[in-house]
Amino acid sequence: MRILSKLTITLAAFSFISSVSAAELMTHDAFKKVASQYTKIGTISVSNETAASDAKAALIKKADEQGADVLILTSGNTSNKIHATANIYKKK
Repeated sequence: MRILSKLTITLAAFSFISSVSAAELMTHDAFKKVASQYTKIGTISVSNETAASDAKAALIKKADEQGADVLILTSGNTSNKIHATANIYKKK
């Protein structure tokens, strides 16, 4: 859980730096406040990324390709290379 928190914070920090995209990376706490406005449309994952910014970009690209408005990081592993999983949601 500690790794997931660190990865979430790192990915969220990069969201302010990255270019504008359709899908927004949200924290679990922020999403809880607006969850009733969204429908889950799937789960995406990336692996073998070398930087948190690359993992974030890859997740957002996949979310965009599937028409998602929001993605929530559900797992992350930074052993050697970054692996991350996220649930994706579309606005109702």
